[in-house]
Amino acid sequence: MKYKKTFLILLVFSLVFSLMLPVFADSVADAVEGTVNEAMEQVKEVVNRVVFPVIDAILAIMLFAKIATAYMDYRKKGQFEFAPIAILLASLIFSLTCPLYIWQILA
Repeated sequence: MKYKKTFLILLVFSLVFSLMLPVFADSVADAVEGTVNEAMEQVKEVVNRVVFPVIDAILAIMLFAKIATAYMDYRKKGQFEFAPIAILLASLIFSLTCPLYIWQILA
């Protein structure tokens, strides 16, 4: 008798919980979606204000260093290499313009 009463109570609670589960799932899905949207905005802000400028600075320093070493090689050997400078310049231009269109591609 005692086990039947306990089983009946558990059955009623599980039935009530299973009826309420879709409501909880919707609210959890809304909460997760809102959190992801807020986090995405914060990620965009950090990437635009920190990551891209750091990459730009590194590429600019590498470009000027490569121009200097290419000039020293030119004075020493009489031969000037344009390819590494062109690659670094193209990378710098790509990195500078990347925040303008990267979020339309990713979002």
